[in-house]
Amino acid sequence: MEGHSGCEDRFWARLVSADEAVASTMRDGVTVMVGGFGLVGAPLTLIRALNAHPCTGLTVISNNLGEPGKALGETLRLGKVARAIGSFFTSNPDVAEARARGELDVTLIPQGTFSEAIRAGGAGLGGFYTPTGVGTLLAEGKEIRQIGGEAYLFQEPLRANVALVRARTADRLGNLIYYKTARNFNPMMATAADVVVAEVDEVVEVGQLDPEAIGTPHLCVDYLVRAEVTL
Repeated sequence: MEGHSGCEDRFWARLVSADEAVASTMRDGVTVMVGGFGLVGAPLTLIRALNAHPCTGLTVISNNLGEPGKALGETLRLGKVARAIGSFFTSNPDVAEARARGELDVTLIPQGTFSEAIRAGGAGLGGFYTPTGVGTLLAEGKEIRQIGGEAYLFQEPLRANVALVRARTADRLGNLIYYKTARNFNPMMATAADVVVAEVDEVVEVGQLDPEAIGTPHLCVDYLVRAEVTL
């Protein structure tokens, strides 16, 4: 996976095509975070390029695996996903069927815990304790600790080799602004991966973005790709 080279270049995101971004970052066995809730806020152009790339054996960290045959749902049908980590796989029945056939390893994490695990990964934390999941199958194999007379289970942080995120607008540095609920998991994922590729509707000149509206600073972003696929 290739990031920036050279000190000066590190402060500017590279504007490339989706195919170039995927070719530079994806390899067999990569762990990739993909933003979106359902298909909303998902980097659909980047997912299309990912589906055309020959990489396999992927671990995908995403709220869900798209819908049947759509976006990450197509990635699954192409046999590229070895493991899925997320919280809402019922939007795609193919996930349950692939798991039943032994073709897919699934790790289910409650959505709030999932979100916090990504945030912890981006913040460099070693994990956290949560009461969510105590006394359920989700607690199997996890450390349980009594804190203040209540049981909590330990959740490790989530990080990835690559994050594919979706934003509305970027400046040429790579600062990102998101659109309403399409923000969802994208800003957190942009902090929790070694290389970040942002798919955006438009790229403007430096200084044109309201600093108070920036959701992800440019130091987190390595590549920019203009969106071509929409819902």
